[in-house]
Amino acid sequence: MNHTRDSSQGQEEQTTLQDAKDKAVTLYRRYDEAVRAAREAATADVLYFLTSDEIVEYVDDDSYQAPLDVHHEDGMGDIRRQVLYSDCDAEHKKEIHLRADNTPEEVRVPRDVQDNAFGALQAGKPLVLYGPTGTGKTTFAKQLANEFDKNIGYEIHTATPSWTAEDILGRIEPELTNNEEGLQYNKRLGAVTQAVAQAREICDDGYTYTVILDEITRADISRIFGPLYSAIENPNQTIFETDDGQTIQLDQNVNIICTMNISDRTVNELDDAITRRFAMIDVDHYTDTGRTKLFESWIDGANIPIDGDELRNLFERDHSRLNNRNNESESAIQQFGPMHYKDVISFLDSTCGEGGRYEGRPYEAVGQAYRTYIIPRLLNTSTYEDMKRIKTHYEEINSQSDFDFSPAIEVVNRRQETTRQHLGIHE
Repeated sequence: MNHTRDSSQGQEEQTTLQDAKDKAVTLYRRYDEAVRAAREAATADVLYFLTSDEIVEYVDDDSYQAPLDVHHEDGMGDIRRQVLYSDCDAEHKKEIHLRADNTPEEVRVPRDVQDNAFGALQAGKPLVLYGPTGTGKTTFAKQLANEFDKNIGYEIHTATPSWTAEDILGRIEPELTNNEEGLQYNKRLGAVTQAVAQAREICDDGYTYTVILDEITRADISRIFGPLYSAIENPNQTIFETDDGQTIQLDQNVNIICTMNISDRTVNELDDAITRRFAMIDVDHYTDTGRTKLFESWIDGANIPIDGDELRNLFERDHSRLNNRNNESESAIQQFGPMHYKDVISFLDSTCGEGGRYEGRPYEAVGQAYRTYIIPRLLNTSTYEDMKRIKTHYEEINSQSDFDFSPAIEVVNRRQETTRQHLGIHE
């Protein structure tokens, strides 16, 4: 682990705790000086001071009301990075990491899902959180990392169709130089090996670091995970070697959490290799009562000039029909998670109040919210026949309620026409 600067570098190059206190006003006014003080901290106490409320006491100005890292930084930033690579205790490192994180504290997924996920992590098992879009998988993955006991932090990588095993474990890349050598080759860590290297740098004994691989079904799972499977079964196996000769194994202080958009109908069609090596956690286990409470909590927390029960009933009806929760004779239109409706609530809360764009027109705003958030997500993976069923569904809601769904239906109409022309369908 990297520590604060060695005393052999000379006292004049270091920032003592008294130096930082004496220069508090300057450090607030000049961020470059604050970063330099953090980099040249003689002891961890200097970093505690810079990132605590204590520094405010040394600045005679009411406008300075926060630690330096909060006052000057967005995201992780240089001062927080210095804390991570210092002798500060692990709990302070975790606290600093969470300052840069806006993940909601309240966990929305069902209790049994939480228990199973935490249990698998405690058993040292990598996770796959799966379920349809809108079930809160990515948010829950970050909450797992934040709330898991003695986990200092996490990093997240979103898969793409071009991902290979090298994006997971690392690669050798050519790089042009300006000297006579011309071309040289450098090694670059992948998502998992980078997390291993980070954990070795910042984690004390008994602490962990988490890597989240988001939306892995966007990539070819068998292709990207092949070498990782072997590493999971053989933890002492070297999976990468850095330019400086450091060997990287899949250390136990690294948690791996993956998310995938997939239905419970097709999860068994996955490569058996992943289901054997990962704990498969189905996030789509919202009970009717749990889903209702979810909708009610959002509606109660917003200021919308529509009766709360009326709006909740709309969401219940819509979600039930899309997912065929009522066991109707007709099959589900599309598996669709309840988290999507949070965006509708936020839109209504922002636009229907005094001075809002839809002030006095809340029922029209509902249709516009669906047009903006719900319909595009439904159409994203819909076949032409699905589009016809989506249109029929919202035409029924439009005719049987006071909500104006015509803007949403128009979006479906346009997509249908484009698809019909593309496929050469004549009706």
